[in-house]
Amino acid sequence: MRADVDYQQTDYLVIGSGVAGLRAALELVKAGSVVALAKADTGESNTEYAQGGVAVALSDDDEVECHFVDTVSAGDGHCDENAVKVLVSEGPARISELIEWGAAFDQEGNKLAFTGEGAHSRRRVIHAHGDSTGREIVRALRQRAQMESGLRLVPHTFIIDLLVENDRCRGVLSLDRASSRLCVWQARAVILASGGLGHVYRDTTNPDIATGDGFAMAYRAGARLCDMEFVQFHPTALALPGVPRFLITEAIRGEGGYLRNQRGERFMERYHERAELAPRDVVSRAIVQEIQSTSQSEIYLDLSHLRPDFVRRRFPRVYQTCLGYGLDITRDRVPVHPAAHYMMGGIETDLYGRTNIKNLFAAGEVACTGVHGANRLASNSLLEGLVFGARAGQGALSVESRADSPADPIDLNSFLARPAAAEVAAERLSLQKIMRNFAGVLRSGDGLREAAKALGSMPTSQLDGGWDSTALENANLLTVARLITQAAEVRKESRGSHYRMDYPSRDDETWRKRIVLCRTAEPSFKPLLDADRP
Repeated sequence: MRADVDYQQTDYLVIGSGVAGLRAALELVKAGSVVALAKADTGESNTEYAQGGVAVALSDDDEVECHFVDTVSAGDGHCDENAVKVLVSEGPARISELIEWGAAFDQEGNKLAFTGEGAHSRRRVIHAHGDSTGREIVRALRQRAQMESGLRLVPHTFIIDLLVENDRCRGVLSLDRASSRLCVWQARAVILASGGLGHVYRDTTNPDIATGDGFAMAYRAGARLCDMEFVQFHPTALALPGVPRFLITEAIRGEGGYLRNQRGERFMERYHERAELAPRDVVSRAIVQEIQSTSQSEIYLDLSHLRPDFVRRRFPRVYQTCLGYGLDITRDRVPVHPAAHYMMGGIETDLYGRTNIKNLFAAGEVACTGVHGANRLASNSLLEGLVFGARAGQGALSVESRADSPADPIDLNSFLARPAAAEVAAERLSLQKIMRNFAGVLRSGDGLREAAKALGSMPTSQLDGGWDSTALENANLLTVARLITQAAEVRKESRGSHYRMDYPSRDDETWRKRIVLCRTAEPSFKPLLDADRP
């Protein structure tokens, strides 16, 4: 063993402390010791910022079949229908379980309160504290986790790389961000639940920690990634100069909010029959196209026709945040613009989180079961984290019971010397500008090839003199940027969140298949199969 590296061991290792990671950890703790590593504080994750709610078929006028149909429809012909069947069928039980664990969702009388969102045919979205649903879910899961003596949450730990030998994941190499010490964590199974990659774009609703680390480390380790061209842009992020792109929940449009151009006109009816409640990809494109076609610089969200007391009570977090920037959403028009929000693609898994690397599992946004297809149905992500987080935990329980012994050391030299682990993007802002200009809401073949050329020419270097988490984040962002542009250039059609101006139509005959990327092979294709209805 190396004296400059700490060594730790557990039965099961979870990377991430959001909804998928915590739910997986709670499944695993039934059978052994569990350590969950968080990049920042254990309460900081994409889940924490999820406002709108959880889509689940629990209301009296809803059915699992309807949720299935809406999810597949929003996915624009690209969903893995078996995964959707699992999501909508197991979702009600996972929500009921969460309520038993103390999650307090908003109610009307003695029943759950439901709201509508884009592309839903029923009011099936439950919420907490108006617009703080993700925060409440994390609170309930953490409270439950603290009751488990075999579960340990470790904050401020940056994962440098997966430790994979002979196609088997044995653990991870991490950096303690407080002490700058390297640490090897060994486990019989590792579950990646590290969240998203929003900061590959300058305008994003994601927290600072969302730098695509899980995608990049899995790719370096030889995992298969698919659907990387499908990045969802949320239509309504706050668009004030010098202000972070704060998410303004889709539930506002579900409750009757309007989108208006600078002339005060509602314009969404020209783009889709469901107007403001069209699927997210449609609304995002409509906003960009409206700005381009009318030479107007801003689009606004308007709630002034709704009762002020209702708006303040229903959306307290949005109301208070905007008020802090001088906007009263009950009377002022709120400038909005699409921002990178969610990655539909990721590490290819089966329905129990298994990857092509033995003992490595993935769940949540970093994983791709195909459940979201080409465009995630609003408020399905929190449900996905609960359902497939639990399933990834169940999958990991099937791993052989013997964990590696500290006497069976990992050859760290091969990992520390690996150039890909020390690749550094010259400048994050340059990378983000390339992605915004050429791989954003609207794309073209020429632009994507220019992006690939620019990203390919970004200099790389070894990290001499120590480990720097910011440089490692930049390296991960560079990796995922290259994967997104590569997949987007290959897919010569428009589908869901992937819109090619040079191929504006959907082409099922040629492109009803997944693009699979792997470091050790050329891009390959996986046909889509339909499932029986639930």
